[in-house]
Amino acid sequence: MLKKIASSVRSRLHTTKSSSAGQPLAPGESIHETRRRIASAFLKGDGLEIGALHQPLEIPAIARVKYVDRMTVPELRRHYAELADKPLVETDIIDNGERLATIGEATQDFVIANHFIEHCQNPFATFQNLFRVLKPAGILYMAVPDKRFTFDVDRPCTTIEHLLRDYTEGPEWSKRQHFEEWSRLVNKRSTAAEVDEEVRHLLSIDYSIHFHVWTEVELLELVGALRDLVRFELELFLRNGFESILILRKAAA
Repeated sequence: MLKKIASSVRSRLHTTKSSSAGQPLAPGESIHETRRRIASAFLKGDGLEIGALHQPLEIPAIARVKYVDRMTVPELRRHYAELADKPLVETDIIDNGERLATIGEATQDFVIANHFIEHCQNPFATFQNLFRVLKPAGILYMAVPDKRFTFDVDRPCTTIEHLLRDYTEGPEWSKRQHFEEWSRLVNKRSTAAEVDEEVRHLLSIDYSIHFHVWTEVELLELVGALRDLVRFELELFLRNGFESILILRKAAA
């Protein structure tokens, strides 16, 4: 399956290596510059960016974007202490990014979801909603962290079987175990009492952790499995420092 997926990668940037282990666009280029260059090649028209916070994607002049988040800026600052002094973008649309319930079907030329899908409790359902709001041939622009290069390094990769169960049964069955894993392997709480106390707190405030984690290989497997749910073309899969950038184009009508 991976060979089939990798062979379908088609880059519109002549400087990009089209492989499942692609390199950044130029040696020494910053992560954000690589993101910008890819955005310039693929984004135009009207679209959304979900959860941009203090790092919105720099988009080309031919594109217009509205920012979606589940909270206003003041609420985000209160909820996430680590964001208190960050220059957050103003929220244009208050909505749950996993559902996009306020966004009409086939209304967007593009959706940007950088470092977002790992925060989603039900990734397959989220992908369905992201594609739902895209027009035919619309672009889903995603950057997904590789867990090997982040604080998630000690966590096991999420399996396709796990994601399918989240999709078919709903994610509540696994929510607490995700928080427990986060507490033990990311925050390094060493005792059962410490873990339980932290998990209770995080659940009570509905804190947004990385519920699911992948390396680039598992991420490609996810893309392959996604073909059973939505119709799209994989335009680009590129290693960009500690993340992978994916460009998925919704199938034309």
